[in-house]
Amino acid sequence: MRITASVALLVFVGLAVAGVVVSTIESHRLDQQVADQADQEFSELRRLQGGRQFAGPEAMVRAFMASNVPDDDELLIGWWDDDVRAQFPEWNAISRSTWLPDAIRPLLASNGTTRLDSEFGELEIAVQAVQQGDTTGALVVVTFLDRAREGLHETMRTYAIVAGLVLLLVTAMAAWVSGRLLSPVRTLRETADEIGETDLSQRLPVTGNDDLTALTRTFNGMLDRLEGAFVGQRQFLDDAGHELKTPLTVLRGHLELLDTGNPEEIAETRELLLDETDRMSRLVGDLLLLAKSDRPDFLRLRPVDLQQLTADLVAKARGLGDREWTLDGSADAKVLADEQRLTQAVLQLVDNAVKHTRDGDAVAIGSAYDGSALRMWVRDTGPGVPPEDRAHVFERFGRAAVPPGDEGFGLGLSIVGAIARAHGGTVTVEDADPPGARFVITLPSRPQEDPWPAS
Repeated sequence: MRITASVALLVFVGLAVAGVVVSTIESHRLDQQVADQADQEFSELRRLQGGRQFAGPEAMVRAFMASNVPDDDELLIGWWDDDVRAQFPEWNAISRSTWLPDAIRPLLASNGTTRLDSEFGELEIAVQAVQQGDTTGALVVVTFLDRAREGLHETMRTYAIVAGLVLLLVTAMAAWVSGRLLSPVRTLRETADEIGETDLSQRLPVTGNDDLTALTRTFNGMLDRLEGAFVGQRQFLDDAGHELKTPLTVLRGHLELLDTGNPEEIAETRELLLDETDRMSRLVGDLLLLAKSDRPDFLRLRPVDLQQLTADLVAKARGLGDREWTLDGSADAKVLADEQRLTQAVLQLVDNAVKHTRDGDAVAIGSAYDGSALRMWVRDTGPGVPPEDRAHVFERFGRAAVPPGDEGFGLGLSIVGAIARAHGGTVTVEDADPPGARFVITLPSRPQEDPWPAS
């Protein structure tokens, strides 16, 4: 509304100024034209005076008035004997008025011009004296200025009508254009109003390729980040509340049943409570890691030597269990990545492989790089993952077959997935050869001078 009002005001001022300028210029032009017409009459009078001999000023003025036709806005007056003696065309209301002689007499000596207001409108009176001997006469040209300006007034009325129509048209166009231009901003405001405390799913439609479109994309990106943070926070609270309920119930139950007079029962309860506390601490740590995985500072990217990293992973894995550890191969390349997070992800896969294999089974670690993507994998000869379970094993608390003695929470593979996504990659599971499971982390390659953005 303000834009439309501003445009309308500017157009109005512009048209008004233009009208005033045109009116002023044309008024000056008409005034000059009136003066030129009177000068033309007087020039013809002088030519007549020089071409013939007249008995006196009266005869000369009568001869001039008989041979010249005034314009529609002019009245020719013959003056001699100190009064109006002739007129053409006849207009007695003027020629016989008392104010006309009073206006003419002061002008005779100087052949001057004057203007005065009358019941016939504004008049311009120009005098050209004619003298012969001691006798003085004059030709008086009376111009009706209101008639002379009728054309200008009509033009200005037409201009005012056209200017008003132009103002209405420009205002309507400004309202339409500003409405279209500000529509994304209005939609942005309405969308912001619709966003509730628990619903951040609303998005603005993205159309065009201008600054407002860029603002729309930025706003949608902000909503994506807010929704991700909100969902992550809510999921963390839901998961923590759900998973901590059981150990807290165990702690409360044992404390309520504790016999404070039995040292042996106190020792057993102490060991059990310490074990449950450790489990809760590991659970909270895993949930916090998952909650932080969407933060920009989750990764610390540095050049990583893949060959050295793969060898170190095999060495570290040997301490996790009595397995037949094998190096499937290592990539001879350097990439930008967070070495600690990659180590955490691969060792999590190794720990998962150890849980699903027995002593003496083969577990292999490998890496490969083809210039466009980095692949790191852990392969085992365990029972594998059924195809119907492969989709949800990477979800929080998603588990397939649970081996005996496994006290995990089902967060390990979801942590691996979070680390892969933070690098812009993925993690998948497939059948291995020889039979078993093969978990593969795939990360896209980026130039070392252009670090991967954290998710």
